[in-house]
Amino acid sequence: MGGGGGIPYAIGPRDVDRLEDIARREIREKKPIRPRRRVYISFRGEDIDLVNLFRGQAKSENSDLDFIDFSLQVPFESENAEYIRSGIRERIKNSSVTIVLIGETTYKSEWVDWEIRESLRLGKGVVAVKLKEDSPIIPRALTEHGIEPLPRDQKKISHAIQEEGKV
Repeated sequence: MGGGGGIPYAIGPRDVDRLEDIARREIREKKPIRPRRRVYISFRGEDIDLVNLFRGQAKSENSDLDFIDFSLQVPFESENAEYIRSGIRERIKNSSVTIVLIGETTYKSEWVDWEIRESLRLGKGVVAVKLKEDSPIIPRALTEHGIEPLPRDQKKISHAIQEEGKV
């Protein structure tokens, strides 16, 4: 026997009227349905706190950011670079767009540069975002492909994810 905890729950006529009003309002507003994009987040490990803050914003109901995070949560336990590339490549393949989060030393990361190039090679969109307002040095792969970093503005980032994201 399934349990509801023994507390009866009844919907009255007022509840039904209220729900109908809400449904009518939603239909009238006709907000376009935007697909949630699958993103791969490329970053340098030393920026993990700001990266996790960014990830958290996408989970907040009060945020303009909305995506499914396909990036690594835990680094691969391997020294084998090709094995690591293979695992990252699969995550990028299964994503719609790659977001490059740029910190002060991101430009030094060979891995971030490779992830940008691999994303583009696989036909994925790339969105770059500055983690801090000051102008960090931009990774070479972004500069070479004319990808300008965005400021940390949720509306602009969300729009770019939708525009660059491949279904």
